[in-house]
Amino acid sequence: MQTSPNNTSIFDFHGKPPLAKALPISLQHVLAMVAGVITPPIIIAGVVGATPAEKLLLIQIAVLASGVCTLFHLYGIWKFGARLPAIFGVGFAYVPTLIAVGGQFGIEGIIGAQLVGGITMMVVGYFIQYIRHLFPPVVAGTVVLVIGLSLYDIAIRYMAGSGNVEAPGFGAPINWAVALVTLLTVLVASQFGRGVVKLSAIMVGILVGYLLSLALGMVSFDSVVEAKWVAVPEVMPFEMEFHAAAIVSMVVICVINSVQTIGDLSATTVGGMNRELRTKELTGGLLGNGLTTAASAFFGALPTSTFSQNVGIVAMTKVISRYVLAIAGLFMILAGLSPKFGAIMTTIPYPVLGGATIIVFGMITMTGIQLLIKDELSARNMTIVGLALALSLGIAQVPAAIEQFPAMLKNLIGGAPIVVAAITAFVLNIVLPRTSLADEAREREAIARADAEAAGQGEAGPHAGKVEADERQGAGAGRAAGVARGG
Repeated sequence: MQTSPNNTSIFDFHGKPPLAKALPISLQHVLAMVAGVITPPIIIAGVVGATPAEKLLLIQIAVLASGVCTLFHLYGIWKFGARLPAIFGVGFAYVPTLIAVGGQFGIEGIIGAQLVGGITMMVVGYFIQYIRHLFPPVVAGTVVLVIGLSLYDIAIRYMAGSGNVEAPGFGAPINWAVALVTLLTVLVASQFGRGVVKLSAIMVGILVGYLLSLALGMVSFDSVVEAKWVAVPEVMPFEMEFHAAAIVSMVVICVINSVQTIGDLSATTVGGMNRELRTKELTGGLLGNGLTTAASAFFGALPTSTFSQNVGIVAMTKVISRYVLAIAGLFMILAGLSPKFGAIMTTIPYPVLGGATIIVFGMITMTGIQLLIKDELSARNMTIVGLALALSLGIAQVPAAIEQFPAMLKNLIGGAPIVVAAITAFVLNIVLPRTSLADEAREREAIARADAEAAGQGEAGPHAGKVEADERQGAGAGRAAGVARGG
């Protein structure tokens, strides 16, 4: 709730701080998300055999859509939009499914299936108010925890030099040196800095790492020289095709992504605002994400989702001013309309991004733990969390284990541990009987009493059995005597 028309606090959602204070915090949100935004269209362009012009178009519209989507969710329209300090954009979680669909049906098949998937997300958003109870903290917390844990390998790959382990120079000491300098700078700025420096620790780390990379000759400006100054998006740059297999795959991943959105928005409110996610915010977030995913299809942008790394920044800095995040959204729109501006952001070397974001991914993990401990750590809940973690991360580490699964199922769960974790936690939460810690304590006491009684009988041994037999014999004799006297 807005406390004052002149509110300038960066720790208030309605706060509007001075531009000089907001700008560096906004930029670190942009830099944290830019690699995640441009990577999916680059991958998909290769899968579908896109021309260089189509590849640039996919990248440009992805950046533009991410900015528009973020502003849409910050301010909302009617019932659509989360109205939370969250960054939305073209999501990496869809990539395994997009690869499978694109490889078989091309970009046209992706766009057609995406339209149906977005509509499905809106349906989920509408009904979420009636099924919200099926996503308690133990489910949402498990999803957030797996989101954080599943991002670590991305950060390590970046620190080693590239998102691709086959890239030349991957793992070179110079990459690690730059990454560790960046990480150390972030740590020092966040723990010992004051004011804007402390709040912009990630931005400070990226700046130091970037300058070091420049000095070491690790930065290339070729893409900046080749990029255009202005490019206006087109409506329907690709045709839409509708294939049943593609639609089923996309609908499933869109429903699963809705669970991830629940987790990310919960992590935003818990980690950044110290409160639970409200049903109205959750409904608006899912409705809005479905709408932007469906609308993006008409412009050639890929499906949208929350950005977990930016959730981590909010949790770490506690900066929740939507004005700050709106500036980040405007930067993304500017980058989308001016490919040259976007190309400048893509010159940041991977080791710099990895060193700056690995601590953010750690914060996401800790936010998941915060959510989990809001529920009782009963044996039931620990079973849910433990099994979801074991299955999701285990399959992710051994992808060959599901190599013989049907293609659609393999593509759905093989590259996304979040999917396995969400399904496992959701199903177990419904199936397993609910017990409290008090119930478990009473059950343990009852078992202990039974064990003690059994142990006591065992210690009495044969003598106890003889005494019991003698007592029965004596009782029988007494009854016989009574009968004789009565006769």
